[in-house]
Amino acid sequence: MRAADLKKICLGLTGAREEFPFGEENSVFKVAGKMFALSPLRGRPLRVSLKCDPDVAVQLRGQYPAITAGYHLNKRHWNTVVLDGSVPAGLVREMIEDSYDLVVAGLPRREQEKLHWVALIRE
Repeated sequence: MRAADLKKICLGLTGAREEFPFGEENSVFKVAGKMFALSPLRGRPLRVSLKCDPDVAVQLRGQYPAITAGYHLNKRHWNTVVLDGSVPAGLVREMIEDSYDLVVAGLPRREQEKLHWVALIRE
């Protein structure tokens, strides 16, 4: 996965914005002001930090050496993924979407409704 692909996936999620609160070298992707992805898009190797269910986070770290505890983040809730091709692109996309969903799930219902969040339809 390339940096442009990562950025496109993140910004393709409803209400997602790119901000630079940690300097111009670190893209922070947020929804409703809450971070769901963090990546130094020009970094080599390319990597992204994503929020994750704690049990799933541990499982993924055990399956893929390129997935580690979140760098400079709460290691229980965040994973950092090195995008070197060893983690399937489809799984990376799912992880981005799951991170977004975890953040949106924690928002007030009115914010979720503004985003037309899919999980509301399932209720």
